[in-house]
Formats: sequence, C-alpha cells, structure tokens
Amino acid sequence: MKKLIPFLFVIGLITAMGCEPNNPFAAGPTYDRDANLAIDSVKIVAFLDTARIDSLYRIHDPSGVVIIVQEEGEGSRPRTGNVVYSDYIGSLMEDGSIFDTNLEQVARDNDLYVEGRRYTVFNFVMGSGNVISGWDIGFRRVRPKTKGIMIIPSPWGYRDQTSNSRIPANSILLFEFDFRGLD
Repeated sequence: MKKLIPFLFVIGLITAMGCEPNNPFAAGPTYDRDANLAIDSVKIVAFLDTARIDSLYRIHDPSGVVIIVQEEGEGSRPRTGNVVYSDYIGSLMEDGSIFDTNLEQVARDNDLYVEGRRYTVFNFVMGSGNVISGWDIGFRRVRPKTKGIMIIPSPWGYRDQTSNSRIPANSILLFEFDFRGLD
C-alpha cells in the first residue's frame, strides 16, 4: 500500500493541473467552427449581393461553401478516392489578393512565382486530407470540365492558422477553378 501512495499522489497532481485555468499543457482556445461559419456566411451573402460574377447558376452547399458555375461540365461527379485534376487561382474574398495558383503566368504577374516549382495541372485524391476541406466539399458538387468559382468559408479553408503571410487567420477564400478531369 505504501508503494501505491506516491503513484496516487502523481495521478492526483496531474488531474488537478488539468483543471487549473493556467494549465501549461493547454493549447489555447478551442476553434469555434459554428461561430466562424455564422460570421463568414453573413460576409459571403453581402459579397454575393454586390459581386458582378457571370454565372449559369450557384450551388449553395449546406456546409456554407458556394460554387458559382460559369461553364457546365459533364460526366460523373468525383467521389472519395477519385483523383481530381484542376487549374486554380486562389484569392482572398475580402480584397481579391491572389495568394496561390498553379498557373505560371498568373504566379509571375502576382509576384508569387517560385523558381523550381512545377506549374502543372494540380491533382489531389478526394477525401485524402491533402487539400483544404473546402475543395473536397466543392469538387463533390461539380462535374469534370466545369469552370467556376468556389467560395470557401474559413472553417473549410485555413481556419485561424497564420502560417502563410498571404492568408490572414479566418479568411474566406475564392478559388477560380477549371476542373480538367478525374481518374
């Protein structure tokens, strides 16, 4: 029993630290997806009310992602495990500044060009977690050869991350895309 007392003391100490408001192991405030979606949805509605974007129609996904279809594609929509091929230009909804693209000339024109980077058609596997969630959500709703714009609320983009100086925390993203095809 005497050997068990130090063990129980350590367990009690760890438990008490977990309840401590100044817990050194706390990673910070929990990201509030629903609150950020609510904030972003108001901004997106206001943007769509004033944006002059030609389209055939708009898809308002229940997730909050909006797809503005400018050219209709054909064929089957991608499912988990399909490889999606697309060209894209990523910009911030707030000010239109471009932060990424797979198109070399667009990269050069916007001071994004990176020597040695291959500017080719971008591809990713649906549902693999290799792209932001908004891409999986958006591409599931369109067919190959579709051209359009995806508006991605911050919870389905980069959330509150600040690792990219061109993308402020909680940014709503716009992606012009040309869905080239799928495997």
